[in-house]
Amino acid sequence: MDDILTFIIGPAIYLVFLAGYLFVTPVIVGLRAAALVSELLFRYGQVLDGVLRRRTPEFTTIPRHRPADELAHRNYFFGPATRDLRELLVQGRQSYVRTVTDAGRRVRTRHFTAPTVHRAISIPYGVTLYVGLAVGAALAAPLLALLLGAQALVVALLAGGARLLALVLRGIDRTVMILRGLPRGMLCPSCFERVPYPAYDCPRERCRRRHADIRPGTFGLFRRRCACDQRIPTLLMLMSKDARLSGHCVHEACGKPMNQDAGHMPEVILPLIGGRAAGKTQLMAAMVKSLEDAAADGGAEIRLADRESRDAQEVLNEVLEIQGHTRPTQKALPRAHSFVLGGGRGQRLVHVFDTAGERFVNREETDALRYIREARTFVFVLDPMAVDAFWTRLDAEGPKVDRTLASTVDPEDVFARSVQTVRTMGTRLDRSRLAVAVSKRDLLSGRSALLPDQPDDTASVRKWLSERLGLRNLVETMDLEFGEVRFFCTAAVADGKNRVDPSVTTFVDWCLNG
Repeated sequence: MDDILTFIIGPAIYLVFLAGYLFVTPVIVGLRAAALVSELLFRYGQVLDGVLRRRTPEFTTIPRHRPADELAHRNYFFGPATRDLRELLVQGRQSYVRTVTDAGRRVRTRHFTAPTVHRAISIPYGVTLYVGLAVGAALAAPLLALLLGAQALVVALLAGGARLLALVLRGIDRTVMILRGLPRGMLCPSCFERVPYPAYDCPRERCRRRHADIRPGTFGLFRRRCACDQRIPTLLMLMSKDARLSGHCVHEACGKPMNQDAGHMPEVILPLIGGRAAGKTQLMAAMVKSLEDAAADGGAEIRLADRESRDAQEVLNEVLEIQGHTRPTQKALPRAHSFVLGGGRGQRLVHVFDTAGERFVNREETDALRYIREARTFVFVLDPMAVDAFWTRLDAEGPKVDRTLASTVDPEDVFARSVQTVRTMGTRLDRSRLAVAVSKRDLLSGRSALLPDQPDDTASVRKWLSERLGLRNLVETMDLEFGEVRFFCTAAVADGKNRVDPSVTTFVDWCLNG
């Protein structure tokens, strides 16, 4: 009887049990597959949160997208987003394999290696669970791939949009620069080269990293984040008037500071040409002082654009007040004497260049004056005391004129060499203006025979130069070379009330408002 139960009745009952179990197997398989898919999606969500938000060490197996030599953090969609996508792919694949492997290990342990019930029951159930795991793994794989693909598509669209936005912002910035009359960039006041975009120092005092190009792109769209985490505007139009950064020339041989106002307004280049001791420096000082006097009377605002210009003007103003004479300009290349004129949208950054007279005599010296090719208005300072005819017509009566104050260079020679240099640099003189400033009028006051009949009339000054000083050829050459020529008789001195002679005011108005 025992044999019948063991070998016939028992197996028959087991087979009936297995047959009945086959009806519920699909349900168990489906439930286990669904549970695995849910677990895999949950684990993927954890990986997604860890990679994109938490960024803890276990979710950072791929190095950050920031080489050690970079001065700023990259914009998320210019590298880091792709890095996160790769990290998500690696971490997601590892999570998928780990989750499926752990689930299979649990089934093997509970139903095959160390079952808690008889193997006749645990083994069929374990096989069913294995099938459920296989189905779940097969269903979850394309679903996870779809989620990763959707994220990759979003990243690609946003990265493309970021690059397009960067191009649009650069285009807007470029358009603004063109409208400001700066199509080739800003003028460096030290090396006289055009700077397409200055390099800017980080405004944080403890950092001061220098960023070569802060325009929208790899390191930020509207704001760049320095390596010290300081935010820096990427566009000139995003820099408020009180928060403009300190720019530097990007040319390797220079690298010197530029005006803070560079790029924020149109620029005017005003070169002073003349021989040694012709009075260029004193005239430049008087020009700025006359604008300061006009501003005090309610005229256009004026502000010296940099520390060097402010310091130089303070010294020059003292010279004007005591009616002294400035020391000769050094032969070294000058830094522009820069100031901001006007207010609001009418502001202009004016660069006045006072160059040593020796540089206008030597061709090799004038070649270094690259700022000349950017000018459209030129000032030729003509010292009448440098002309021999002046001394032959000098009256015998009255106090003598101190000849040591005269320029030692012939004005015609200086002008001829200067024009030749300017033309070589490609400047269209026929489209340029020339202001001829006859200097040292104050030294000739009271000597009517030595002055034009009407010193404030351009035609009278022209006639005086042509007929009395014998400079007809020079005057005619000026008319032939330049599109417009105007003559002024100037006295670069201040009166007892510390106000500049009116002749300088008329001269400055024509130079800057034409």
